[in-house]
Amino acid sequence: MSTLNPNHVHETELEVKPVAGRIGAEIIGVRLGEDLSEQTIAAVRQALLKHKVIFFRGQSHLDDAGQEALARVLGNPIAHPTVPVKQGTEYVLELNSDHGGRADSWHTDVTFVAAYPQASILRAVVVPDAGGDTVWANTAAAYEHLPSELQLLVDRLWAVHTNEYDYAQHRYVVSEEAVRHHKEVFVSALYETEHPLVRVHPETGERTLVLGHFAKKIVGFSSADSKQLLSLLQGHITRLENTVRWRWSAGDVVIWDNRATQHYAINDYGDQHRVVRRVTVDGDIPVSIDGRQSFTRKHVPSSASSQPDEDVASVS
Repeated sequence: MSTLNPNHVHETELEVKPVAGRIGAEIIGVRLGEDLSEQTIAAVRQALLKHKVIFFRGQSHLDDAGQEALARVLGNPIAHPTVPVKQGTEYVLELNSDHGGRADSWHTDVTFVAAYPQASILRAVVVPDAGGDTVWANTAAAYEHLPSELQLLVDRLWAVHTNEYDYAQHRYVVSEEAVRHHKEVFVSALYETEHPLVRVHPETGERTLVLGHFAKKIVGFSSADSKQLLSLLQGHITRLENTVRWRWSAGDVVIWDNRATQHYAINDYGDQHRVVRRVTVDGDIPVSIDGRQSFTRKHVPSSASSQPDEDVASVS
């Protein structure tokens, strides 16, 4: 995405309605697709930078190909580094509850790689009659509202992110099938990457916290101290004041700035069926406050991760 001023408003027919005080807005008056005007694209981008996550109702005209085309309008779509794409697509990751697709743990998408996605586009295909909402948290607001002394501490710290983490630790209910699927698919290729705890957003200049369930350990800290500080910071990120919750309807599309948010899919719908499909837009390498870039320190590839398959991982 090109650099934009999130507070500048283009003249356009779309309506931007904030959903929560610090994060989230519903966009009304836009039919998403590859034929969006430049003016509308600019307005959507500005709303995304300002509100971090934007919601679109009534987009049932989009299919997998249309969702991929929409991603190309916003940037360069990229497939998940370890999980096979949905059969017949180039970039679509399907989260199907029948195959363990329940991302019920706070995370920013794919932070175990250096240039993790800048944006994610999620489309609801099948939704439960009740339950299955998704919650997003604003990591820029979380940093802004940290006590100043805690800001000074985290400004200079780095953490190791990896897809080889304790899957069950972050969840209340875990099936044996989900754990097996995580080990066999999600960790088919292994990554360890160091990110600053605080990155500078390349478009808004905001400072955002880079954490979530892929954050394994703070560099230079013991495992015990890392766990406590990571837990403390996660608590600040997910304060209710920093969050917005969305009740899905089939055909909804949600786009979020993956550089300034975390999200959590609420696993409260039992054996009801839920299917959502995601396409991500390639991102940039995070830069710390003192100008250093994130880097991948370990990558063990697997050729199996590039083979298409309809079963997908339960986290992202």
